[in-house]
Amino acid sequence: MIDIALDMRQYDCPFIDTTDDADLSFAASYWEFNPAAGELETRMVVEAPDRHELDQGLSMLREHRGMEGFDLLAKRDGAARIRTTIQETSAMRTIRQNDGYVTGPFYIEDGRETWHVGFDNDGLADGALAGLERNNDFSVLSREDTSIPEISELMSNAGAAMTLINGCRELSETERETLETAVEGGYFESPRGATLGDLADEFDVSKPAASKNLRRAERKLIDRVVDALGELE
Repeated sequence: MIDIALDMRQYDCPFIDTTDDADLSFAASYWEFNPAAGELETRMVVEAPDRHELDQGLSMLREHRGMEGFDLLAKRDGAARIRTTIQETSAMRTIRQNDGYVTGPFYIEDGRETWHVGFDNDGLADGALAGLERNNDFSVLSREDTSIPEISELMSNAGAAMTLINGCRELSETERETLETAVEGGYFESPRGATLGDLADEFDVSKPAASKNLRRAERKLIDRVVDALGELE
């Protein structure tokens, strides 16, 4: 299988148009294409900085000329789950015409989206990429020829991967930023680069507060890593 990750800008996609004008992002957790109707139905998680931004963005999306159907399934603070139906875009048509298939979730933000698509051989993959050039702006982030054993291993360990992903999602924004800054600054290296005092200064908090945020992040991730190790085949 040829597995390709694309950074894509479609010029006929309601979700991309919406993220051009609103500060929100979309992650597709489920999708189903109806060939007879030429429509794509999706379930998406939508995130925004706050409820006001979320409401504005959802209103823009609902009113977009390319939307065939829109249902708000749940909403809390700056996040929502939605069900949508849109007409087939040019890029979707190109992927299907070259016998391509979706291999991972879509993620859309700041007018661009990340696609994960697969093809059974290089000829089909090359044909799809050539077709996409006609009506889309994109770059190939990665292209891998995945063997059958590798696919089997990936499928067998999907649960462990989701455990790690969920661990990352459990981090608060402060915990995530503190951990990222610590890693980038060399806090965990030997000899140590950034110190606890450096982290405290970066976030304008006391050393005990910086230490508490870092330890919380570490504990959440370590717990999930241990869980994932137990799930590995």
